[in-house]
Amino acid sequence: MKGEIRQREQLPPLSEQMKAWSTALSTELSEWPQVTLKSFFGFTALYRGKTMFGLLPRTRSIFKGNAVAFRINSADRSWQSLIEKDQRIAAFDKDKARWFMFELSGDSDLHHALEYLGRAFEAAGSIHKKK
Repeated sequence: MKGEIRQREQLPPLSEQMKAWSTALSTELSEWPQVTLKSFFGFTALYRGKTMFGLLPRTRSIFKGNAVAFRINSADRSWQSLIEKDQRIAAFDKDKARWFMFELSGDSDLHHALEYLGRAFEAAGSIHKKK
């Protein structure tokens, strides 16, 4: 209604395990060429140039308890098929950009998280070249 202030949805607090996983991922990603990490409202935003390609929880969760997010605007068929088959991934749209959430459940998922973030990093390079 007009004049009514909508309260922003409260995101769940971050588990100690997810804090450790986010720290490990951000440490690894900070060593990648052309990657910049920036604080972003309780998250660590991952950039390639001026393009944000990922989001790691820092002080609060991304929708679900143990998830990271990555952005891919267009994916080839094999990549799209992989995303659709992986039960740990949920898609959402934000500002006309295609974002995906990857749910981690154990240490072994860190490798897959890096793989998805790596693909998003590559896709961000393609976006950056088009501009």
